[in-house]
Amino acid sequence: MKRLLLLFSCLTTIGTQAAQPPMRLWFDKPATYFEESLPIGNGRLGALVYSDPAHDIVQLNDITLWTGQPIDRQEDAGASRWISSIRKALFYEDYRLADSLQLHVQGHNSCYYQPLGTLRIVPTVTNEWQPTGYRRELSLDSALARTYYKIGDVSYCREYLASAPDSLIAIRLTASKPKQLNLELKLNSILPHKTKATRGQLTMTGHADGDEQSTIHFCTIVRVDHKDGQVVSADSTLRLQDVSVATVYIVNATSFNGFDRHPVREGKPYIELAANRAWHTQNVTYEQVRARHIADYRQFFTRTSLSLSAMPSHCDGLPTDSLVKAYNTGHTEADRYLETLYFQYGRYLLIGSSRTPAVPANLQGLWNPHQWAPWRGNYTININLEENYWPAFNCNLAEMAMPLDGFVKALAENGRYTAENYYGIHRGWQAGHNSDIWAMANPVGEKNEKPEWANWPMGGAWLVESLWEKYLFTQDIDYLRTVAYPLMKGAADFCLDWLVENPNNPQELITAPSTSPENEYVTDKGYHGMTCYGGTADLAIVRELFTNTIAAHHILEQHSTSKKTSTGLVDDCLPLQIALNRLHPYTIGSEGDLNEWYHDWRDYDPHHRHQSHLIGLFPGHHLSLLYDAASPHPLLAACAKTLEQKGDKTTGWSTGWRINLWARLHNAEQAFHIYQKLLTYVSPDQYRGPDRRRPGGGTYPNLMDAHPPFQIDGNFGGTAGVCEMLLQSRVGDDGTAVVELLPALPSQWADGEVKGLCARGGYEVDMQWQNGRLKEATVKAKRNSSVRLLYDGTEKILKLKAGRPTTYKPASSL
Repeated sequence: MKRLLLLFSCLTTIGTQAAQPPMRLWFDKPATYFEESLPIGNGRLGALVYSDPAHDIVQLNDITLWTGQPIDRQEDAGASRWISSIRKALFYEDYRLADSLQLHVQGHNSCYYQPLGTLRIVPTVTNEWQPTGYRRELSLDSALARTYYKIGDVSYCREYLASAPDSLIAIRLTASKPKQLNLELKLNSILPHKTKATRGQLTMTGHADGDEQSTIHFCTIVRVDHKDGQVVSADSTLRLQDVSVATVYIVNATSFNGFDRHPVREGKPYIELAANRAWHTQNVTYEQVRARHIADYRQFFTRTSLSLSAMPSHCDGLPTDSLVKAYNTGHTEADRYLETLYFQYGRYLLIGSSRTPAVPANLQGLWNPHQWAPWRGNYTININLEENYWPAFNCNLAEMAMPLDGFVKALAENGRYTAENYYGIHRGWQAGHNSDIWAMANPVGEKNEKPEWANWPMGGAWLVESLWEKYLFTQDIDYLRTVAYPLMKGAADFCLDWLVENPNNPQELITAPSTSPENEYVTDKGYHGMTCYGGTADLAIVRELFTNTIAAHHILEQHSTSKKTSTGLVDDCLPLQIALNRLHPYTIGSEGDLNEWYHDWRDYDPHHRHQSHLIGLFPGHHLSLLYDAASPHPLLAACAKTLEQKGDKTTGWSTGWRINLWARLHNAEQAFHIYQKLLTYVSPDQYRGPDRRRPGGGTYPNLMDAHPPFQIDGNFGGTAGVCEMLLQSRVGDDGTAVVELLPALPSQWADGEVKGLCARGGYEVDMQWQNGRLKEATVKAKRNSSVRLLYDGTEKILKLKAGRPTTYKPASSL
């Protein structure tokens, strides 16, 4: 309490136009748990830093280290014969039989994302070992982690970074007096491995779990540069003796060579690659590595800043874990700082975990200490992978979505085979509930798991929305033509052939079989089941996909001198338009909620974490387009009722999703309330062991999302939610962008400033507001264009020149 009083009595506050204060996590004790450690990453190689002076642990990850090998594209060929039997059971309303038959249309489960190894830094001189003045921190402004402490009259500092330009991790060890560094470096792994120390470096080779001849191999090299003293090699240890300054370089390479190449027979020369990266460290100084790293990182991170009312001008008053514990207990300044810090932390994590071609951020992002990660650390495509990339575009980090392009291409290649093998469809492609580095696209479950999650062919159809979003934000017509549209069209072709006539109304089209991701129903006859027909979530995804694909087709037509060369066929989208018009419509239930099932059945769990039938509201647009403050639409009222029924106690990633959903409904206070729920403190030791329960999600001491356990998607959903509260955008039928300013601004953020948010149509927006009212907005366009600005029920059309900022001030601020 004294610390709190000191913080709030000494801090000065910033005005609306003040700069964002330093973004920094810091702690006054070492990490004990993974959820207290500090993550660093260069998009491929990452580390979790524990910073204990007596035994420092640096857990290492390489985002390309997975079990397994390329898929068998003929797996379960002929399984599609069961689809007709499932449909027959459904149309006879025999849902029990349909559930059981679904097991025949399941394939293998995904492979595991695995940890690389652990570097341990252990002092060899421990006489009178009583560190004082301890502090560890992570600067989001520079992507540097540091540890400070004193022993006697000697001050020590350790600085950690993960450099993308130099493809390495570096640790700088210094002391205030010469020859004070006496340490041992030990490198090991929980995977099969061998480590040896030779000529001042450690070399560890090994492979992911599984047959040595059939899984990914790795080579990790740790090399030390030092001043004074010596580095002695012994067995699998490096010993630093009487060293004044040391730089520890960590490099790694794996044999992963693409989703369709065997990691041993066709793998990359990982030992040679690692050796080359280690050799590179002999030709650079730490200062050069550090400068390149900071410049590279800041070119992305500094694009967007946020300053909120009553926010402190510095952040050193309270450790981050205490900041989270004290959140929403009446300390306004600290609350605003934490809300901003969490927003920027999501951007930091995305930069750190998503820069490897065709290997996106997974459920763990990049950071996984577990041999057998929760949910395999895979790519879960029924919400989680999509949520990872929600903040990429509006938070001005479009480059971080690059890995999705190659990954979706790989999914499409494999998905053409699974579409035929499991569903009997010979056009287009599909993907299931989850995937892995091998781009598996089959339905999972191994013929013995619940259809509610295992039997779901809509993953590809949902995932390609991220590609369409990339075009909308960047306006890169070549990207739309060569990458996004072909993949969208392939997913749409599959869906077009997957749709069947509604037996209750042949004029309508539905999906059958259908599931609503991971949710379960109770029929009017009391059957508790999972498989149905005409599920709302399926049809919402199809609506969004068909609408976007048709729009993409028209854009390409307009940019082509020859209609046939732009998209292949003049009438590419005509069948999609016809099918779109025939889709079974949304229905509203007896309680005023949006029906999740074809019939007005109740959910087995009314508070279920998934709300997939609201995809058209967010991240989709076809429901949010209905918003009209003057005339509320019944479907939006039904969406709100659904969210009210589900309540506000749910998992971390679901909490992140609900922030965005409430923001799309322009309910500022509820969106903010759910954001507060996301920032609820969760102790890292509270839900461990076999008896752990999974209550509502929240935030761990290191600000990582608590599902629980950790999943990174909640972090990204929270960051995206802040953007949705401040700025929303869409592109109208006439091609004109519509940008809505402060659509869901909570009263707690009465004064503030944001810079560098992005809007669909190719715009960058800065805003200042005071007393809950917009003061001014500055808009910069990628191309000459007109944009419709909406604010507080008024509309203003701005005509913009490419690259030239234009300022808008509402009449109320003049």
